[in-house]
Amino acid sequence: MNYLEFEKPLAEIEGKAEELRAMARANPEMDIEQEATALDRKAATMLQELYKSLTPWRKCQVARHPDRPHCKDYIEALFTEYTPLAGDRNFAEDNAVMGGLARLDDQPVVVIGHEKGFDTKTRLERNFGMARPEGYRKAVRLMDMADRFGLPVITLVDTPGAYPGKGAEERGQAEAIARATEKCLQIGVPLLSVIIGEGGSGGAVAFATANRVAMLEHSVYSVISPEGCASILWKDAEKMREAAEALRLTAQDLLKLGVIDRIIAEPMGGAQRGRDQTIEAVGRNLRVMLKETTGKDRAALITERRRKFLDMGSRGLAA
Repeated sequence: MNYLEFEKPLAEIEGKAEELRAMARANPEMDIEQEATALDRKAATMLQELYKSLTPWRKCQVARHPDRPHCKDYIEALFTEYTPLAGDRNFAEDNAVMGGLARLDDQPVVVIGHEKGFDTKTRLERNFGMARPEGYRKAVRLMDMADRFGLPVITLVDTPGAYPGKGAEERGQAEAIARATEKCLQIGVPLLSVIIGEGGSGGAVAFATANRVAMLEHSVYSVISPEGCASILWKDAEKMREAAEALRLTAQDLLKLGVIDRIIAEPMGGAQRGRDQTIEAVGRNLRVMLKETTGKDRAALITERRRKFLDMGSRGLAA
């Protein structure tokens, strides 16, 4: 278990309980279960207190937790017959973006998502979920295919933002993001998006300009990272806590503003403490959103999607 900075007191208690149980395993004559159970109860109470009212900055930390389920985990658990498709047919394959044909239950779909990786090797391979232009052009290619064959598109968003490297800029990063966002608005099939971790800037919007947008309870979605915002406004990245408050990047704030359509509850302690439970909850919500949009004609889907984004922010401005 990886612990976040604000979870350190919890780590001590859970660590002591595990130490006691380890001693009992090494020496079966020891009877420490009562003490360990008392520590478990204390830890459960502390966990509930910590997560009862997370600040926006703490939600950012939870959204970035390395143990949260990632795109690959959702695809493997929720979809069958997944057939990955690679490359943008122009320059290269971008491993930060996964995508391909699959089935949700018995419904053929196209699924696309950012993948961050789970250890040093895979994080480097996946570029920490920061897509290059090739990733967005691959997504456009997949959305085109979905539109041609009448397949709903499901996107799983988890990125700190598009990759800002020199090579990416030289190959048209901004244009690729714009084209992906444009394609989201053009396709005449249901487009469903779930923010499963971080939804960072245009790199996220390029996948999440959807008919239905859902967010996990402790995920975040913003125009810029709190650190980036603080660096620009206050010339001090350490003011990220104030920036997180000002950005209104939590699922709860964004639901009030009409930016998203639903919040998916996470287990107590975040998705990292109940990976299977979280994945099942996302699956249930995807099925509901698919049912809500299936059967609508092409014109209705496009009009609804465009109207949704034209109206964005009109709700809750006085809050």
